[in-house]
Amino acid sequence: MSTKPVRINDATTSVARVDMKLEVVIIPVSDVDRATQFYKKLWWRQDVTPPGSDVVQFTPPGSWCSLQFGKKLTSAAPGSGKGNLIVSDIVAARKKLVDAGIEVSEIFHFGPNGPAGGPDPERGSYRSLATFSDPDSNSWLLQEITTRLPGRVDSDMTSFGSTNDLASALRRAAAVHGKHEKSVGKADPNWPDWYAAYIGAEQAGTELPT
Repeated sequence: MSTKPVRINDATTSVARVDMKLEVVIIPVSDVDRATQFYKKLWWRQDVTPPGSDVVQFTPPGSWCSLQFGKKLTSAAPGSGKGNLIVSDIVAARKKLVDAGIEVSEIFHFGPNGPAGGPDPERGSYRSLATFSDPDSNSWLLQEITTRLPGRVDSDMTSFGSTNDLASALRRAAAVHGKHEKSVGKADPNWPDWYAAYIGAEQAGTELPT
């Protein structure tokens, strides 16, 4: 495990890195039962919570972080919550929400002259967006991300929150690898290594193999 100097009270010491993973975010709601029914429609998993805790918890598919709400969890005003939801295919994600009866904005992206309708023409990461809100007006931003910006993911770590995300990554790698094989004029017997390198670089935001 790597260590790095940390300055505490003007003294420099070396401590092992401690991972801290975001586990739960809390949103303020005015009606717990109404919010529960809404988030059930999102096909998110409703998690078991301790009896008598008055806490409701949902976890989006593929997410390590969960959402909680309850009568006494926060003093924030209902509707003041905001969050981002990352998806690998914003068109498919929006359709599933609409099919579930959720009112979702049209997909938009930011072009040279500001916001524009429809997904980003090149489907670039971070560029295609849509929004929806729960009954209290807590707002959620859908954002399509397939390739992370450099430094956002450790280059030696690759993980997927769901089989759907992994399948999407494999399809993107397959498409580029097909072009790679055409360029070299033969089948690549080491395609598993190439796929692994491509998927790892895509998540870490480093240079992609071609």
